[in-house]
Amino acid sequence: MKDLKEQKTEPVQMARSDLLLSLVKASVSGDKNAVRTAVEGIIADEKGKQHRVLAERLTRALHTNGNGTRAMNQMAHDTGIRGREFLAELTPRHQLSDMVLADQTRKTVDQLIEEQQRASLLRSHGLDPRHRIMLVGPPGNGKTSLAEAIAEALAVPFFVIRYEALIGSYLGETANRLKRVFDYVRTTPCVVFFDEFDAVGKERGDTHETGEIKRVVSSLLMHVDELPSYAVIIAASNHAELLDRAVWRRFQLRLPLPAPTEKELAVFFDRHIQNFDGKPGIAPATLAKRLGPISYAEAEEFILDVRRREVLSMLETPLKTIFADQIKAWEDRAKPMGQEESAR
Repeated sequence: MKDLKEQKTEPVQMARSDLLLSLVKASVSGDKNAVRTAVEGIIADEKGKQHRVLAERLTRALHTNGNGTRAMNQMAHDTGIRGREFLAELTPRHQLSDMVLADQTRKTVDQLIEEQQRASLLRSHGLDPRHRIMLVGPPGNGKTSLAEAIAEALAVPFFVIRYEALIGSYLGETANRLKRVFDYVRTTPCVVFFDEFDAVGKERGDTHETGEIKRVVSSLLMHVDELPSYAVIIAASNHAELLDRAVWRRFQLRLPLPAPTEKELAVFFDRHIQNFDGKPGIAPATLAKRLGPISYAEAEEFILDVRRREVLSMLETPLKTIFADQIKAWEDRAKPMGQEESAR
């Protein structure tokens, strides 16, 4: 039993020793940036263990000179705190078990989560977990949901970039705000989600783009490179062809999330139909065929429509009737304008 306990705790101790060793090496070499990076890693490690008091004391020590005065890098620290205003913290609504993913995609996501959860073991061997993910696919097919599910599985804060606050109209404003965002993100284990990533990661060779967006992309690449592995960055794009080629290379995982097949929709409906008390009167495969080619977002909205009608009927209307009515409504909604008239 004693050997088993020692075996379980060994990775954590080794990881902490690895962080301390990095700090000592950086101090001896006089590399202030490396010292800061090592201390930030220790702070993030303590936050992950819920040692908030120690993490706060280390943070204060990092930004205080030996004589008790505030250090010059306090300005950078304050800038990072202000970067919080460009982030929205959301509570994940989805879990990985809720999602229908291609086998290879699920396997890759499971591997990423395992690497993050066992990061101590990896770092004890001089390795870091992967933490940069690009999700590509048409709208409504699970990019945001998957980002939420990864944050939920890792039990860390889930931040979404607020583009309306991030993108400024003055020269250099967006790049400066982007720096503040990354200064904040690097202070704690989290998942930060860039939806519609092409808004800030466009191809720099595009002759139609201004010099400002090129500076933003260059700044973005630098910050992504410097982001510690305990901060997971997930980017999503509906238009992968617009992304800068150098941006692609920064992401260790590039996962496609295409529109669902009829079979995948049937699996999705089957999972949700099981949550109803009554019988829908239609098989999941038949339901998927009746609704036609729709996205996961539309499939979820259909289920919510059924749920609303069920609640409002106070269980007086049979679930079979509600499903039939909603299927008819969705089939009519899917018809282009004027199709009915031309068919007459």
